[in-house]
Amino acid sequence: MILWSDDCVETAWTPEIVDARDDEALMNVTLRPECPEDRQSIWSVNHAAFGNDAEANLVDALRQDGFAEVSVVAEIDDQIVGHILFSPISILASDQTVSGVSLAPMAVLPRHQRQGIGIKLVETGLQSCRDQGHQIAVVLGHPEFYSRFGFSSDLAQPLESPFGGGDAWMAIELVAGALSGVTGSVQYSPPFTAFE
Repeated sequence: MILWSDDCVETAWTPEIVDARDDEALMNVTLRPECPEDRQSIWSVNHAAFGNDAEANLVDALRQDGFAEVSVVAEIDDQIVGHILFSPISILASDQTVSGVSLAPMAVLPRHQRQGIGIKLVETGLQSCRDQGHQIAVVLGHPEFYSRFGFSSDLAQPLESPFGGGDAWMAIELVAGALSGVTGSVQYSPPFTAFE
């Protein structure tokens, strides 16, 4: 069981081995909240995982502007190898505004992918969002990966994404029934306008 802490306390777990290429997959991985000294390492992980600066710079902008709701890192031997960030969204409906969070981005260093680290980052991040009282989360990502956590393109169908996405546009109810009757357009935090 992974316990969440609001400070930089470590929680260790052994990753699922999805594609064990070498002994590295057997190493202990630590999940913990982001700390200020992690910023450069987080930037480097996002840059390496996405192959460009866009997502790495997005994380910096979200953090700088106060939009980082949940930010979790994964470490192996005190080196950050993965990161996930959740930031606030608003669903603008005709008669109300419903709040939620967006999962974006999530990154694992290429040499540590397919070892279960991304799975643990998503599970831990979603649990932290629940613990903080968030009821809805959205993601634009690989349906086969994110559906295992309960994300669904059917749930997201009534929600208009500024980025399109088709089946890759998904939502999850962190509290049962949170999306019942909710229809509207999703507004992301201002740093996301760089991607519109």
